[in-house]
Amino acid sequence: MTDDATSPLGPEGAASDAAKADADEAAARAAEAPSTEAPSGPEGAPAAGGGAEEALRRQVAERTADLQRLQAEYQNYRKRVERDRQTVREAAVAGVLQDLLPVIDDIGRAREHGELVGGFKSVAESLESVAAKMGLAQYGKEGEPFDPTIHEALMHSYSAEVTETTCVQILQPGYRLGERVIRPARVAVAEPQPGAPAPSASSAAADEAGEEGAEGGQQAGSDAE
Repeated sequence: MTDDATSPLGPEGAASDAAKADADEAAARAAEAPSTEAPSGPEGAPAAGGGAEEALRRQVAERTADLQRLQAEYQNYRKRVERDRQTVREAAVAGVLQDLLPVIDDIGRAREHGELVGGFKSVAESLESVAAKMGLAQYGKEGEPFDPTIHEALMHSYSAEVTETTCVQILQPGYRLGERVIRPARVAVAEPQPGAPAPSASSAAADEAGEEGAEGGQQAGSDAE
């Protein structure tokens, strides 16, 4: 009876042991899997991380270059706008001052004839002061070399007293606004006498020495007295 009672349990026990053995083997395999793959993880990580870091560095460099280019373009745009604005402003001011030049000429003539008196004098001086604050500057002096870019010759003559084309009379003063000529100075010019020898450096030095000697002699005579 003992054999009959225990025999049916034999196959079930064997199956249970086999299943348990399979489970243990699978668990052992699962436990071994991380340990075998673990070394490859840390070894592969630096390579993958290095590539990502290099790509990120390139992107940062590209974005930085883009920002620098945009900033340079913006600065150039601002300079261009400011330059255009200044040009428009100067043109507008020049137009206003050019319309005032006949009035300023009348003021100058009245001053030369002694007619700039009373309340008219105060108004005229205020107008000239405002024009000067706006940048209007008068130019043109007798004896300065003739420059066709800023002078307009209305009269012409020859003279032995000049060595180059010279403004000998200012018929009407010129005006400029900064580097812009609003009206050229109208002048009478004189050129060197045709055929007259140009003074050399030696003769000029001799003349200067003679003048200095004459002055020295006069000084000595005055000291002796």
